[in-house]
Amino acid sequence: MTAALFVVSEHGYWGEECIEPLTTLESADIDVTVATPTGSPPVVDERSVDPDNVGEETAAEVREVDESHPELNDPIRLAAASPGEYDAVVFPGGHGTEWDVNQDRHARQLLLDAVAGEDGVALVVCHAVGILAFTREADGSFLAEGRPVTGFPNDWEEGIVDEDDLMPDGRKLPYWVEDEVKAAGADWDAELDDDTSVTVDGDLITARGPGSSAAAAETLLDALDI
Repeated sequence: MTAALFVVSEHGYWGEECIEPLTTLESADIDVTVATPTGSPPVVDERSVDPDNVGEETAAEVREVDESHPELNDPIRLAAASPGEYDAVVFPGGHGTEWDVNQDRHARQLLLDAVAGEDGVALVVCHAVGILAFTREADGSFLAEGRPVTGFPNDWEEGIVDEDDLMPDGRKLPYWVEDEVKAAGADWDAELDDDTSVTVDGDLITARGPGSSAAAAETLLDALDI
């Protein structure tokens, strides 16, 4: 049976970016495991379940799955995840990833094994694309170097943080994804003129944000020949 690992933030994952791929993969009979850095249940970003922000239908769907999904409510510790056990590794976005997943060495190793190894594929969405700014191959080069990628753009971040990089909840954003991933040598294009943005480079799939979640999930299924 095809298996996928979702690496989800405990500091605020964006609902649609996790729930859309998760339910899509499960509908295709893919066995899903959820992992978080400490093994505590992931925390949904409340802005992503606000009907005024994402619409009533999306908010209700995300809230229901977040509260009832067995794996989301009983994840494994990230360090306990064995890379060779999964055909796909999915990194949902959300600002919370900047505080935990993106800088977690076990998450980076899972990404490396999925992208650089002979087996596996990785889907990285939105702010989770920031993990590419911290992921290096064995020779010290960045995994992102020379790769075409998309992700959460500066143009969108400007509408969220204030001039001191403070978010609406008062947390200070540690870095901007686009800046850091570009600095790691990626060929960045968030395709701001397009409704969706999903970029494929070998076994690395990146997606811009919530509105690209469904397209990203379908792209992953294609990569898995499902």
